Amino acid sequence: MLIGATLGRYISIRFVRTILSVFATVFLLVYTLDFVELMRRAGDAQNATTGLMVLLALLRTPAVVEQVLPFAVLFGSMVTLLNLSRRLELVIARAAGISAWQFLQPGFLVAILLGTVAVTLYNPLSAILKQHAGVIEARVFARNNAANVGRYIWVRQRSVDGQAIIRADTATNDSATLINVTFFLFDQKGQFTERVEASEADLHDGYWQLKDARVMSASAQPETHETFLVATSLDRSQVRESFLPASSVPFWELSAVIDRTERAGLDATSYRLQRDVLLARPLLFVAMVLVAASVSLRFFRFGGVARMVLSGVVAGFMLYVATELMEDLGASGLVSPMVAAWFPAVVGSLLGTLALLYQEDG
Repeated sequence: MLIGATLGRYISIRFVRTILSVFATVFLLVYTLDFVELMRRAGDAQNATTGLMVLLALLRTPAVVEQVLPFAVLFGSMVTLLNLSRRLELVIARAAGISAWQFLQPGFLVAILLGTVAVTLYNPLSAILKQHAGVIEARVFARNNAANVGRYIWVRQRSVDGQAIIRADTATNDSATLINVTFFLFDQKGQFTERVEASEADLHDGYWQLKDARVMSASAQPETHETFLVATSLDRSQVRESFLPASSVPFWELSAVIDRTERAGLDATSYRLQRDVLLARPLLFVAMVLVAASVSLRFFRFGGVARMVLSGVVAGFMLYVATELMEDLGASGLVSPMVAAWFPAVVGSLLGTLALLYQEDG
């Protein structure tokens, strides 16, 4: 049986307000911490002004906060249900013959709508902002980016001359320029031929143009060239996608990126996993509402509120661990991306439903 429109609207508004309040609090906290970290890094970089760090932190924060959206739904739902219980509104609803499943219907609807908005609108926006942040960060921290981050950009290519493995500190100009780059060149038979180091490599149609290149091979003395050309079959989008994290690709572009990545002979598992994770997000939000309900429907006069809150925190932490574990298994190829993405949402929903059935229906 469906809940009444007036009561359903009232409960829905309470869910939305509380979840958005938790989200805003987390957003502000993450932004502050990221801004402080950027200001610390700015001391070692030229052209890193305070205003630029304010903008950079603002561009980076949405992508970080996106990872904690399910827990904003969890804690927001817990607070909503606890407040309804504290004000005896749930007691009155039960006295009027409304079951827990009925007054949870607005929460489920809000979870599905927020999950849909998070996937179709928020994710593309945060991904685009993250890409812009990466460009700004690469330009500002180009000199010490590899040292700070602790990893390099790796690109593999095939061309008429053979294969090559490319390593670079960072990329700028929409991935058309690689900074502090090293080319490991192989012939058509896969035999190593040369190692080329350059301060910069610019991508053109059909070739890389290396500046201040130093060429080393086992059969000749090292040589220095002001300009050195290396053949390539890559275009700018393929270079960007070869090292672009899956989380930086907007949801609406993931299918196209998967197709282009596979045609280029590269592994698209991370992109497939990201697409399935996003598709499963509305169900994961519903699972969070179910988990919150299973630990938040006890009447205040019975006491044990602190224990209920702690139980919700522990349940959220366990679900987070399961989500991270399954995503790691999916990224490594041990589990299919679809199973890795949907498992936490499905299991969380089933366990939440089971706990709620046990509480409400004995």
